[in-house]
Amino acid sequence: MLTLGLIINPFAGIGGSVALKGSDGDSIVAEALARGAQCKSNDRTRLALEVLMPLTNRLKIITCPGMMGQQLVAELGFNHQVLHSEIERGITTTTAEDTKRAAQQLLDQRVDIILFAGGDGTARDICSVVSDNIPVLGIPAGVKIHSAVYAVTPKAAGEVIAQLVRGELIDVKAYDVRDIDEDAFRNNIVRAKLYGEMRVPQAGQFVQSVKQGGVEVEELVLQDIAAELIQNMEDDTVYFMGSGKTTLAIMQELGLDNTLLGIDAVLNHQLLQADVSERDILALLDQYPGKVVVSIIGGQGHIIGRGNQQLSAAVLKKLGKENLQVIATKAKISALAGKPLIVDSGDNALDESYAGTIEVTTGYQDQIIYPVGLVNSDAFAH
Repeated sequence: MLTLGLIINPFAGIGGSVALKGSDGDSIVAEALARGAQCKSNDRTRLALEVLMPLTNRLKIITCPGMMGQQLVAELGFNHQVLHSEIERGITTTTAEDTKRAAQQLLDQRVDIILFAGGDGTARDICSVVSDNIPVLGIPAGVKIHSAVYAVTPKAAGEVIAQLVRGELIDVKAYDVRDIDEDAFRNNIVRAKLYGEMRVPQAGQFVQSVKQGGVEVEELVLQDIAAELIQNMEDDTVYFMGSGKTTLAIMQELGLDNTLLGIDAVLNHQLLQADVSERDILALLDQYPGKVVVSIIGGQGHIIGRGNQQLSAAVLKKLGKENLQVIATKAKISALAGKPLIVDSGDNALDESYAGTIEVTTGYQDQIIYPVGLVNSDAFAH
């Protein structure tokens, strides 16, 4: 079950058809409506969501009241939840603050991805809250689409989300959020400004960062994964390196001994303790913040519960899902043939909390989003 956050800016693009060159600001919206402009962003969002209708049993949408999402998803029959807060006035009118407030609530809800309909102003508002914390994807509905966080068409946005729901390989890349000065634009001056970056899923054929004749070279890809993990290691944080050949590459790059079928604790690029037990891990977590690095075990897709039982339910609860880092080559991911990753901690409630999606590091500055499922999930049916 993928949890999709949905924000619709109902007034996005309203100034375009009446030659106002934008929709930012209450006065522009009022002028556009006075000139007879029609709200189109819900219609464009409909085009994206219609692609997802065959997948309704594998998708939950958390959205905003009224015109900001509720009306459309209810009409289309999606399993959905409506955010409850000051944005209740989004039923009839909306502002940039409503968008920001909704983005924060979706961030707090830990949705898998935010899908939003709007233009560059909407992207700016969402970026100011979300930044690079969770993936986003824009449905183009505005006058200005200078930001690189939008799908090429509304239907294309739906296709990307559909591929994500089906467990297909989806790269995640950071792209610019840009906007132009509308007042200057109305005087034929294009003055663009960079407001930040958000991470965007990329559908379609993925391209390996290291390849030979179009095929992954495993040794080089493992070096890439190791370089990415090492570069981002945080000081004074214990890294519990899981078992397997993929994590072995990281230990070798660090120049440290490795317990191939066990878990080693690394602190500030040095081996702190080898072959740790569950009790050892819990004791170390009392002293330091921690992260776990795991790879996919075998061809079954397990990331927890096969060969790393030291990462018990008690350990995982203490760490938090945000501190689980999954690494794998794309060849290993492809071999799963769409089957989800599995968390089998022995605690059903904990396992269910991991269901959705997780980021997998597949190379240097190269991540994909991949589903985590349950043993009794429909995602296992083929």
